[in-house]
Amino acid sequence: MIFMKGDRQKPRCGFSRTLIEIMNETGVPYDTFDILTDEEVRQGLKEYSDWPTYPQLYVKGELVGGLDIIKEMKANGELESTLKE
Repeated sequence: MIFMKGDRQKPRCGFSRTLIEIMNETGVPYDTFDILTDEEVRQGLKEYSDWPTYPQLYVKGELVGGLDIIKEMKANGELESTLKE
């Protein structure tokens, strides 16, 4: 699940757009949630994850990271195995 600004068809920031591009390249199915539609979710996730920025990628309810971490995982070959767990 990606918590982001906008959705997969219409990302509303460059970071979200880049993460969607990376996820589409993996071919692994995923869902998105537009944090701009729910202020309570947006603020709650920041506290829950202790991660202040978006987008945020979660796998099985656990925060994997934001865009920089996902880029790093993709570069070193860890992303797809993490997504398929």
